Amino acid sequence: MKDAILVLNAGSSSIKFSLFTTDGIALDLDCKGQIESLFDDPHFIASNPQGNPLSEKHWGKGFQLGHSKALEHLNLFLAQELSHLRLIAAGHRVVHGGTQHWGPIRIDQSVLTTLQALCPLAPLHQPHNLLPVRLLLAQQPELVQIACFDTAFHQGNDELVQTFAIPLELRQAGVRRYGFHGLSYEYIASVLPQYDVQAASGRTIVLHLGNGSSMCALVQGRSVASTMGFTALDGLPMGTRCGAIDPGVLLYLMRERGMNADAIEKLLYTQSGLLGVSGISGDMRTLLASQEPAAEFAIDLYLHRIRREIGSLAAQMGGLDAIVFTAGIGENCAPIRARVMNDSGWLGIRPNQAANRLGGPRISAANSRISAWTIPTNEELMIARHTLKAVRR
Repeated sequence: MKDAILVLNAGSSSIKFSLFTTDGIALDLDCKGQIESLFDDPHFIASNPQGNPLSEKHWGKGFQLGHSKALEHLNLFLAQELSHLRLIAAGHRVVHGGTQHWGPIRIDQSVLTTLQALCPLAPLHQPHNLLPVRLLLAQQPELVQIACFDTAFHQGNDELVQTFAIPLELRQAGVRRYGFHGLSYEYIASVLPQYDVQAASGRTIVLHLGNGSSMCALVQGRSVASTMGFTALDGLPMGTRCGAIDPGVLLYLMRERGMNADAIEKLLYTQSGLLGVSGISGDMRTLLASQEPAAEFAIDLYLHRIRREIGSLAAQMGGLDAIVFTAGIGENCAPIRARVMNDSGWLGIRPNQAANRLGGPRISAANSRISAWTIPTNEELMIARHTLKAVRR
């Protein structure tokens, strides 16, 4: 009987999962899927590694399934799938590890309490990341659970990179730049040598572009700077998040508009970004298909911020050898990749438009001084690797 590791990534309205088999060394995907739209139109689907459906269920429009019932349904499916496997651990994506957690950690009630205290730093993600942990602790207390943190990959950043220009007492209390999407960046760093040895040993900017967007500077595969900071609000505009904003705007909103913290949080996290600027949608596919000037302006603003951040990160590293596109927009949106490469021509990037339209993996011309790549990320495999290592340790 083979051992298996379950990977869970719970969001505000979905639970994604992957099941990996292992011989103690290698990891092979057995199946994956998700339950989405938990509070409106719940839909469960599971597929084998080739993408062929194994199981599917619709609950219907307006049905409120919720996380607890969704996990119950997932457990029923897994009971069948695990009939020939032995589940040895569950690995969880947890967005924020704070200053205490530099790597994967086994979760007990004490650790769960410390992670729950970090919810204000990632209110859109952390509470939902931890809900399956809490449910599994109650339902299967003997099951080993490992937390893998999106902040951990950036913990080695130089102190100058991590520090805000604020009094020491606040810095010591944990107000600093953390950086996020670390599991995605860590995976890209792990596979980059297979694509470009020079990039892997040199200076690379990875663009994790999706509903949540950020960029990371890698030197020899290590994070040295990221566009995200204290929270996952900072940096680039995103689907519904504002990205970098003058703190004075928040003071203005409080004093002149009478907005409290909850109202400002809602504005910055769920009403801003591509959705707020366009007034149409936070989905890049919808905006690219739209003829509305506001949609075009939102895309232009998104690309404007990417252009500025590429210059900033290249300056941080003292040069640039490669750029890598990943995540939903980065992997699938050729027009956005094309414009980013064209905007970065001053750095020495020469796009291969035909390769870009086909998705790469190399999308820069042979004579381009800086190479450009499209590399699919795999945060689930990264979590499974960490979980297996933690179990073996």
